[in-house]
Amino acid sequence: MNTDPYIEGKTTIAPEVLLTIARLATLKTPGVSKLSPVPPNSVPLLGKRGHVGDGVAIEITDDVFYADLYVILRSDVNVREISHNLQHEVARAISEMVGMQVGRVNIHIEDIDFTETEA
Repeated sequence: MNTDPYIEGKTTIAPEVLLTIARLATLKTPGVSKLSPVPPNSVPLLGKRGHVGDGVAIEITDDVFYADLYVILRSDVNVREISHNLQHEVARAISEMVGMQVGRVNIHIEDIDFTETEA
């Protein structure tokens, strides 16, 4: 009988799980209004290992996570600061929750949401 508390085996994570983690980390970052659809012309750039969903495009190459986030920001934010925060939050979430190395997180500001300031 094996007394080792760690049983050998393999863990597989569906790409949809990674998309969800990236999406939720993006939406919880202050200053983000919502996600924008991934432009159709960017999908072929992802290659064979790319996956797209709800404003997030990811690629996994040699167990390294790469992401492109398409966001709409609130009008009262510093774009550079929010972009940096988004990169940090998504990389942290992927690293802590899944244990994957993060290669890059590209931020694409697709629009600014002025509706909140007008109300």
